[in-house]
Amino acid sequence: FRFRIGINLGDLIVDGEDFYGDGVNMAVRLQALAGPGGIACSAAVRHEIGNKLDLGFSDQGDRRVKNISHPVHVYFADWGGGAAAGAGQRTMPGLRPAKPSVAVLPFANMSNDPEQEFFSDGITEDIITDLSDVSGLFVLSRHTVFAYKHRAQDLERIAGELGVEFVVEGSVRKAGNRVRINTELTEGATDGHIWAARYDRDLTDIFAVQDEIATTIVRQLKVKLLPEERKAIEQAPTANVDAYTHYLRGREYYHIASRANHLMARQSFVRATELDPRYARAYAGIAICDVRLQSNYGTGISVDDILATAEKALAIDPKLPEAHAARGFALALALRREEATAAFETALAIDPDNHEANRYYAEFCVTTGRFEMAAKLFIRATEIKPSDYGSPLMLINVFRSLGDENKAQSYARMAIRKAEEELRLHPENANCACLGATVLAYLAETERAAEWLARALATDPGDLNIKYNAACTYALLGEAERAIDLLEAWVPLVGAEMRLWFHNDSDLDGIRDHPRYQSLASLAGGIQSDREK
Repeated sequence: FRFRIGINLGDLIVDGEDFYGDGVNMAVRLQALAGPGGIACSAAVRHEIGNKLDLGFSDQGDRRVKNISHPVHVYFADWGGGAAAGAGQRTMPGLRPAKPSVAVLPFANMSNDPEQEFFSDGITEDIITDLSDVSGLFVLSRHTVFAYKHRAQDLERIAGELGVEFVVEGSVRKAGNRVRINTELTEGATDGHIWAARYDRDLTDIFAVQDEIATTIVRQLKVKLLPEERKAIEQAPTANVDAYTHYLRGREYYHIASRANHLMARQSFVRATELDPRYARAYAGIAICDVRLQSNYGTGISVDDILATAEKALAIDPKLPEAHAARGFALALALRREEATAAFETALAIDPDNHEANRYYAEFCVTTGRFEMAAKLFIRATEIKPSDYGSPLMLINVFRSLGDENKAQSYARMAIRKAEEELRLHPENANCACLGATVLAYLAETERAAEWLARALATDPGDLNIKYNAACTYALLGEAERAIDLLEAWVPLVGAEMRLWFHNDSDLDGIRDHPRYQSLASLAGGIQSDREK
């Protein structure tokens, strides 16, 4: 006979010969999802294994399971596939979702301007969103499929790795006010073509093209489209294509965390609202940028103004999770903690899979010393967005604060892998290089830490985030004076939320007994953390 196996990485409570806890409950639920002879594991297990074993995994996305409050990101292990050798991987019998399963791969940018990449990415994301609204389909998340961006497209292999039956791929060529979109639906197991189309349209028709692609895919897969689902697909985020373009550009700028990029992102979002005063997502984008600029860089934007922008987004779309998350972040800046918590909880109640809500709520929990909650939220953010290099790095701090060095080491290794991939794609990302230097210093890889830090400082020496993380790196390397030199210049310039982070950051534990640090901690104000008492 054949076993079903569920594997999770989590804490256990041992009582004599009995053991229990959330980690055990999760493993039991994972076991129920596996097919006969199959292995189902959590995202934490998948990330910890990495490429260490000759083992393939198929991403099954988020599943809701009994007695677990949040969706669980599930992977099925293919222990007979030979993934390390790059061979096509098989998915074990009984492991596929009951619904037709689809992966929409990132559409290629065929425009002459490489900076138009954000536009093709935006079209991909919108098609994923439209298909995800169809209850009769199982659609992989944006963050899962974007791991295949800029990779050779062996569709049969990719379908096997992702555990899906169907793959959508395409390309976008934008020239002036014209756009050409090629798209194709393929059966993953055979690489057989099911449907293909080319759309040559005016740019103003872009939303109609996206709707047509989504509804045609649904029809080709013989899935019933409910009236409310059709309405959701046909509801465009804005009627103004120029506003849409500026919004997409703003998101691209925001991806690389720096003062200059956040200012450019804000400018793009503002332009989007000028073109369409009812563009809720653009107002939420402005609010998020303003929170980062005020908190991380001390920019003179009042909390009341940020809250007003978030409220404007919510007045247009009360169910926009990123607007609730922005409001929570702004309330955190004002130290209105109960209201901030309520706003973050509302965002997650609307969409538990919203990356921004999980990530920002986790950061807020660190500043208030709620490290166990922060750990759950950062882990969830990592599961939702596998390319997120920041969350595993934050988990080092969180688990060190909880006294769990084993988990801190595990997430440090994950953070470096993700940071290396991010720098491969965006070598100009100084924030990533500096955060990576901090991780390398924690792992006692002194020479590499110094190299990454030098790279970050050479790229953007004036950025306050870079200065803070450089101080953390120096503190971990035992160079207290250099760390405090940077912190003394940093503390007077940042907002209250970042000062609270400073009080709770485990990277600085090695210098807290230094007289200069203690003077600086008094200057920073705020609530003293347990590690400073």
